Amino acid sequence: MAKATHHKSVIISYPNDTPQSVVDEAMESIEKAGGKITHKYNIIKGFAAEAPEESLQTVSTLSTLYAASIEEDGVVSTQGGGGMGI
Repeated sequence: MAKATHHKSVIISYPNDTPQSVVDEAMESIEKAGGKITHKYNIIKGFAAEAPEESLQTVSTLSTLYAASIEEDGVVSTQGGGGMGI
């Protein structure tokens, strides 16, 4: 029986001077591992993905010169828990 792979929703970004080939290699690595690219960003050098955790470890070590920043994607709220009770 195959082991179930847990996917994470992440945003992966790179420094602005990162060659596009480094970003492309990261996207290809995630897709080969069974992940899915959900959005390619134009304003920043990066993309969003649903990726197996193992592939994120691989992406983080692909380039030592252009380090990937990997953050979990999620909902961000501006409403704190201790609001004014309105």
